[in-house]
Amino acid sequence: MIGLKQTLDYSDLANTPDDGKRYEIVEGNLLVTPSPTPLHQRISKRLQRQLEEYFETRSIGEVFDAPVDVILTFHDVVAPDLVVVADPKQITKRGIEGIPLLVVEILSSSTRDRDRTVKASRYAEVGILHYWIVDPDVQRIECYRLQATTYTLLIDSTSPARLIHPDFPDLQIDLATIWA
Repeated sequence: MIGLKQTLDYSDLANTPDDGKRYEIVEGNLLVTPSPTPLHQRISKRLQRQLEEYFETRSIGEVFDAPVDVILTFHDVVAPDLVVVADPKQITKRGIEGIPLLVVEILSSSTRDRDRTVKASRYAEVGILHYWIVDPDVQRIECYRLQATTYTLLIDSTSPARLIHPDFPDLQIDLATIWA
């Protein structure tokens, strides 16, 4: 008798169907979410432009939007909404391999709890230094920084404030533009 595989890895993810859903593996477990809404994508695009303006024009990182596989470990392959990679050697034919500088998740009804619990916990465990949560419902961006093995809230910014991040000199996110 052949047993079923209990812990999934990148090879399993590579064989998922092309059905418009987002497939991720966290600690070997499959997570499936529907495609994002137009509002979600609009917010993602607007934030991405501002992150690109900061990181890419200074040549200190490259910004990617979903879907792109971020291969954190053999059993952790995620597709965050936005990811900033500081080390160009992490960018391969398969995706982003290793720990990125910054991961951004934009909450939706289908991902809200998972992004705040399962994924936040795993991102901290693998050592992602910066984790941002964007909440369209309340027009808020929460910026977390890794302290030991857990995240500490560094910034909790709401519209129409300008988000100024102390770890990235001169980075200012215009929240009014994101929520417009």
